[in-house]
Amino acid sequence: MADPKAKVVILGAGHAGGSAAAFLRQYGHEGPIVLIGDEPIAPYQRPPLSKAWLKGEADASSLALKDDAWYAENDCDLRLGVTAVSIDRAGKTVQLSVGGALTYDYLIIATGARARKLPIPGAELDGVLELRTAADAELLKAALGPGKRLAIIGGGYIGLEAAASARALGASALIIEREPRILARVACEELSTFFQDYHQARGVTFELSAGVQALEGETGQVRRVRLSDGRVIDCDAVLVGVGALPNEEIARDAGLDCANGVVVDLQARTSDPSVFAIGDVTNRPLPLYGVPHRLESVPNALEQAKQVASAITGHAPPNPEAPWFWSDQYDLKLQIAGLPFDADSRIVRGDRAAAKFAIFHLKGDQVQAVEAVNAPAEFMMGKMLILNRKPVSRERLADSSISMKEVAA
Repeated sequence: MADPKAKVVILGAGHAGGSAAAFLRQYGHEGPIVLIGDEPIAPYQRPPLSKAWLKGEADASSLALKDDAWYAENDCDLRLGVTAVSIDRAGKTVQLSVGGALTYDYLIIATGARARKLPIPGAELDGVLELRTAADAELLKAALGPGKRLAIIGGGYIGLEAAASARALGASALIIEREPRILARVACEELSTFFQDYHQARGVTFELSAGVQALEGETGQVRRVRLSDGRVIDCDAVLVGVGALPNEEIARDAGLDCANGVVVDLQARTSDPSVFAIGDVTNRPLPLYGVPHRLESVPNALEQAKQVASAITGHAPPNPEAPWFWSDQYDLKLQIAGLPFDADSRIVRGDRAAAKFAIFHLKGDQVQAVEAVNAPAEFMMGKMLILNRKPVSRERLADSSISMKEVAA
């Protein structure tokens, strides 16, 4: 039975943790909420860091999830610049880096993920940057501008978004990727080719199938990237974007089940009924695909924030959602719904030359995933088809003269 007066402690004041606090109040929870964040600013939106923030079109106040007054007005004890050190599940306490220990009735772990480090010489030099926080974005913004040279290690979405922003600010951008193509782990070949061509047409250069041996500097500042084949690339800054690792250590040390993230159920509950986990740190069930998976996305953070708020307040659980993601680069809006698990064929719909198309991944006659570039109808209807598991006519799906509404009918 839900306890409306229960004390809830949330570890992590990112999108997931901040949203969980807001949904708890929205769903009528009356008990104390303590929100612990290791950054000096209140919860904010992170996706714009690689785009609007770098280009000077956004700042902490414009990206804030809630205005500063909301926390006091809603009796949410927001503690910034503080980290959780350990969890004592038997005593239901959390030891903090500042301020001693906190007791809880329910604990929500929303510690997110951290950038994967490069285990190479020179990785500690000034000007070797990552992009997870507002402070990271400020450092990168300061390194960009006319005539500056940015080397990006990793051809994923963060790297591509940063390259687009660098070009918009007049800097040169080189992407170094160890795989034979960009987006190798997250997109199909057609999409990789399209995005590489689009970036190259706007001045971004690429080194593919390229390993990085070392970063070299002068007076402590990075100045060169040495590739595995011995070639040296001059630069003014390096952005490392080679994936992220879940911040699961505090959960694992407390004896909670972890496997590339804190293992949770569809209520976001861990192996301890008083402890929940949400957001990038979780390995969660995906009922549509019958497998667990770790998702790094704002929609996932919001869905799990609703799940945990519903579980704690006794509300009906939220309707299940299809996983979805997005990326903005130049005038392109990429929207992805679903995951191409077990897909056995692909259908391209629309016009790649006009940068308005979608790639559907099918398993038999069911849509498993869609990658839509400037194609909102394909994304929206594709997401619906994924969720409903409704069979689709391949011929009608490929024919862009037939509307997506008709295809889905």
